[in-house]
Amino acid sequence: MASWKDNVRAVEPYTPGEQPQVKDIIKLNTNENPYPPARGVAEALAAFDAGRLRKYPTPDARELVEALSKAYGLPKEDIFVGVGSDDVLAMSFLTFFNSEKPILFPDVTYSFYDVWADLFKIPYKRVPLQDDWSVDTDAFCRENGGVVIPNPNAPTGLLLPLSEIEKILAANPASVVIIDEAYIDFGGESALPLLSKYENLLVVRTMSKSRSLAGSRIGFAFGNPELIRYLWDVRNSFNSYTMDSVTQAVGAAALADSAYFNDTCAKIIKTRTRFASEMKELGFTFPESSANFIFASHPDVDAAQLFADLKAAGIFVRYFPKGRTRDSLRITIGTDEEMDRLLAFLKDYLKK
Repeated sequence: MASWKDNVRAVEPYTPGEQPQVKDIIKLNTNENPYPPARGVAEALAAFDAGRLRKYPTPDARELVEALSKAYGLPKEDIFVGVGSDDVLAMSFLTFFNSEKPILFPDVTYSFYDVWADLFKIPYKRVPLQDDWSVDTDAFCRENGGVVIPNPNAPTGLLLPLSEIEKILAANPASVVIIDEAYIDFGGESALPLLSKYENLLVVRTMSKSRSLAGSRIGFAFGNPELIRYLWDVRNSFNSYTMDSVTQAVGAAALADSAYFNDTCAKIIKTRTRFASEMKELGFTFPESSANFIFASHPDVDAAQLFADLKAAGIFVRYFPKGRTRDSLRITIGTDEEMDRLLAFLKDYLKK
């Protein structure tokens, strides 16, 4: 007998990191910034006229787009915004990946990519990372319906040099190549300089990590004007008012304080460097990270058990139990004090 269930679009959803609503924990599981947003963000919230909320926001997110244009020195026509980079990426999948050829992305990477591909019925192939967790760029230089590569990659933290990104772009003139730069502010060279050379390049960014605005959900993308127009057309066919007025004001305020932004990123990089050195002394191994996390394993420690024991001690990290990632934990870089508490726990743990 026919059932309404026969017509349901069933997918296996993305599993986000835990958001425990308890105090006195060390939360290093979702790559959030341990420092508050720029001071101007609080000022923008305090000054915001609540009366503006009775009206719809500008559908083109004008205030935020103008701030992004000023901050990055790119024309407004080259900029698209969305509710977090997840929204930007989902709209990009829907807009650009419509051929019968499979899109390509790494097999160990941001686990939302295959969810969107399944949701939108886009054929895809996972390209295996090499044994050292690096991206095999040659494997992306073949016929495809599109390419998505995070740089630095997650959860590995490894960075592709700009020359390798350009190699992929040059080999795929008939496909849109998306470079997901959610973590680029923590080390590495952005693909933005390649925009003027490759019209098939879309660079996606977020304010959730380096600008401490995960709670506001601000994502954006840069590309040639035609690419961006296609994105706006699809977004406006889906929901014309996604970026609310408060969020636009908050995002613009964060972008205005480049000194605070640079200082915060530098502090996280410094803490990452020190923490990585001390983890190596404890016997942990991991790829060299250019992100605000490390992806660590230990030859004498079961990752699943360590994950559970850390959680019991009020220290939350991220564990991906399937496949090649089952022996590693992704650890967000927090404050120096938080990382010291984690190191103290691990030192005692390894003595047992």
